[in-house]
Order: sequence, then structure tokens, then C-alpha cells
Amino acid sequence: MAVHAKKIAIYVLVVFALYVIITDPAKAADYVQIGFEGISNAAQAVGDFMTWIANGAKG
Repeated sequence: MAVHAKKIAIYVLVVFALYVIITDPAKAADYVQIGFEGISNAAQAVGDFMTWIANGAKG
């Protein structure tokens, strides 16, 4: 049952993404940019945390 629900959810997301891209490419590009900025910020935070740990976890 969970496998079917997962397949349906993925299908719905793909259809929605295609709909947004076709109907409003500029807005779709904005969504992609926001997503990449979020990933970049998360990676930078992980890097800062690892640097903090490597420096002995000092303020």
C-alpha cells in the first residue's frame, strides 16, 4: 500500500512541476533558484559546523 502511495505522490509532483513549467516558466525558474539557494545555505551551515568541530568546538 505504501509503495502505491509513494508512486502516486511522485506522479502528482511530476505533473505539477510540468504544469508550472509550461504555464509560467519565469515562476518555475524562481522556484528552482529558491531551491538551490536553500541547498547552498544548508551546505554552508554544515561546513561552518564541521569547521567549528574541527577547531575544538570553541566559540
